[in-house]
Amino acid sequence: MAGCGNFGYYLQSIDGQMQVMRARQPVAEVIADPATPPAIRDRLARALVIRDFASREVGLPDNASYRSYADLQRPFVVWNVFAAAEFSVEPKQWCFVIAGCAGYRGYFTQVEAAAYARELRGEGLDVFVSGVPAYSTLGWFDDPLLNTFIRYPPHELARLIFHELAHQVVYVKGDSEFNESFAAAVEAEGVRRWIAHSGDAGMRADFERAQQRRAQFSGLVLTYRRELGALYRTPLAREEMRGRKADFFAAMKRDYERLKLQWDGFAGYDRFFDNAGNAHLASVAIYHALVPQFRHMIAQHQGDLAAFYAEVKELAALGREERAARLGPVAPAR
Repeated sequence: MAGCGNFGYYLQSIDGQMQVMRARQPVAEVIADPATPPAIRDRLARALVIRDFASREVGLPDNASYRSYADLQRPFVVWNVFAAAEFSVEPKQWCFVIAGCAGYRGYFTQVEAAAYARELRGEGLDVFVSGVPAYSTLGWFDDPLLNTFIRYPPHELARLIFHELAHQVVYVKGDSEFNESFAAAVEAEGVRRWIAHSGDAGMRADFERAQQRRAQFSGLVLTYRRELGALYRTPLAREEMRGRKADFFAAMKRDYERLKLQWDGFAGYDRFFDNAGNAHLASVAIYHALVPQFRHMIAQHQGDLAAFYAEVKELAALGREERAARLGPVAPAR
């Protein structure tokens, strides 16, 4: 906690977490409250069914997380700040007392996140600020359901609950790509099982459509990240490099607009491509780079999630280089 900046950051983190905890109410009480809107009552009841399914059928922790509800009166619970150097696709790392190092820094108010982003831009870094609907305290606290995601479509609500609970199964300090890619693989497997259990053909179609778009988006961004990383390793003068960099991002946006023509008007990723920079690319890599490897591991275990979790825990115990070697290279994005 050296330095006033870090001390102030920890204070806002502690205060923000305590605000979330104080806002919690048992879900049963919220459902029983006549003032609760019917749509929220329905979503909370569904969330409890999903929560039970998560532990019973997906092997996720059976504890008090996501059995309470908090209305924070804002659209996101935190705002994450991502940053990268002008000619690098690697995310800047921040290290924390409990969670270890991560490729982003979270703030409980948008104003504080924006202020820190301005500070980083003043240092010459590419910066991206993204609102986040949920995060995991890794089992240190009983994380609640939040107003920031409770209105999501059922398959997206299930996806988020499975993802955040997965962080309580395995979490490696200082390896964000490993942690987030593992949770992303678990969420997809969990939702497919949830949909098969519920037998809702419409939900299955909605989920597979969303997964396809998500894969196409991440594939596009990871391809450009890989190619841009190769460009940054070439010996070019700074002004020439800036021009080539601008060309890359313009081409990526054009490819995105062409990709969007297949999406029946869906524009959920538009904001990402507005003034995109290296930090944008780094933020996607953190959440998607290793997903193919984890999905392959699930297939190797023929869907036995207990065996899959055991192997992932073995990987988590290894050093970073050995873990990366065991996982294998990142598959080329398509």
